[in-house]
Amino acid sequence: MSLLEMLKDAGAIKFGDFVLSSGKRSRVYIDVKQAITKPEVLETIASKMAEKLRNVEFDRIACIELGGVPIAVALSLKTGKELVIFRKKRKEYGTGDDRIGEIRRGERVVVVEDVITTGKSARSVIERVEELGGEVKAVVAVVDREESDLEVISLLKLSEILKNT
Repeated sequence: MSLLEMLKDAGAIKFGDFVLSSGKRSRVYIDVKQAITKPEVLETIASKMAEKLRNVEFDRIACIELGGVPIAVALSLKTGKELVIFRKKRKEYGTGDDRIGEIRRGERVVVVEDVITTGKSARSVIERVEELGGEVKAVVAVVDREESDLEVISLLKLSEILKNT
């Protein structure tokens, strides 16, 4: 079964009138978070991402909470690479950190996303990785809605989903 069929079966492709996290309206919503609750979908995504990244030299995986976390963890297990999870906002308690994990100066990093629309979340991760001295080698996403100016390695593009739905 293809990843697209798996997303369809999981009810992750919805049609209607939706407001995306970017504030934009869309007639299609891709709910990857719902789909990755199914182990076979998460395993397929991690395997396909690892395959797409086979020629990318990297030391660490980075993501932002929430949607990218299960995918980044699965990819970490698949590749043996450590990960760092960035918070959307710095904690206001405890250590006050904005991340779980670390990035060392000079480390090569792959940023993982579930869905990229405008690229705002991915850019936030890229900026923070660079501030810590890391170098982003690639941005990889399950679905690229093809609205950002980021260069994205995606498993599916929105145009492909619409063409085959």
